Amino acid sequence: MSINSLSALSPENWPFDREMLPQPVYLVGGSVRDALLKRKSDYLDLDFIILDQAVNIAKSIAKQYQAGFVVLDAERKIARVVFKGTTVDFAEIEGNSLDEDLWRRDFTINAIAYNPFNDEVIDLFNALKDLQDGTIRMVKSANLRDDPLRLLRAYRQAAQLDFIISPETQTAIRGFAPLLTNVAAERVQTELGYLLSHPQGMVWIEKAWKDGLLSSYFSTAGENWEIAKQVDIVAEELGKNWSQLKDELARGVRDTVKTSLLAIAKLAILVNSEPEKAEVELMGLKYSNAE
Repeated sequence: MSINSLSALSPENWPFDREMLPQPVYLVGGSVRDALLKRKSDYLDLDFIILDQAVNIAKSIAKQYQAGFVVLDAERKIARVVFKGTTVDFAEIEGNSLDEDLWRRDFTINAIAYNPFNDEVIDLFNALKDLQDGTIRMVKSANLRDDPLRLLRAYRQAAQLDFIISPETQTAIRGFAPLLTNVAAERVQTELGYLLSHPQGMVWIEKAWKDGLLSSYFSTAGENWEIAKQVDIVAEELGKNWSQLKDELARGVRDTVKTSLLAIAKLAILVNSEPEKAEVELMGLKYSNAE
C-alpha cells in the first residue's frame, strides 16, 4: 500500500499552521486508516497525539484562528478544535511512549500512526495487511474487555468499511458480549444509530444480536431478521419511482431529533411487537418519546 495515499493528511491541507505543533506529533486512528483506504470525504477529521500539553496547544490554535474549542475529556487530556469543514482532535499520548499508546487501541486498522513531518508510518501490528485484506482485528482482547463499547464498534466499522471481523476477534466479542450492558445506554444508542443509518447495517445488527451483543436490548428481534434486511432494498426500489423518497426517509423525526424516519422503520422491526414492551426497550436505550 503506497504511503503516497497519505497525501490527504499533508500539512498543506490543514486549516492551521503546522509550526504551531511540537515535535514529535503523530496522526492516528480513523483519519490515517481512511487516507490509506483512499476514502473520500468533504469533511476532514484529524486526530493528533502529542507528548504533552495537548489541551493547551488545542486552545492556542483555536484562539489564533478563532475556531471552536471544547475539552472532550479533561482526565485523558483530549480537546477538539472545530474549523469550517474540519474537526481536529488533540490528545496526549497514553502511557510513556507511542508504542504504549498504540497497544491500548481497539483494532489494528485504527492503530497506525503517521508522522506528517517526515512521512514515517508506524505499524506495529501488520495493520496495512489487514487494510488490504479488509479485516477488523483486535489489538488485544483486554482492550475490548476494558471498554465494551468497542465490541459493538467492530460491527459498525465492518458495515462502514465493508470489512469482515477476524475469527479470533469475533470469538473475543462473543465472550465479552454481556459486558456491553455495563456501558451507558446513550453510547450504545449512538453506535446503534450508525448501524441503522447504513445500508448494510441491518446485516451487521443481526450478527451482533446473534453474537449476544444486542439480545439484551431487543429480546424478540430474532423473529424478524428477514423482514429487517429488506427495508433498505425496498426503500431503494421505491425511490426509483419517487425521487423525493430518499430525502424524506433521511429526515429526522423532529427538528430536534436526528434519528431518521428510515432508522425508525428499522427500529420498529427490532423491538417487541407489543407496544408497551417496545416502549420499555426503546427507553432503555434512552430513545426519546418522539422516537
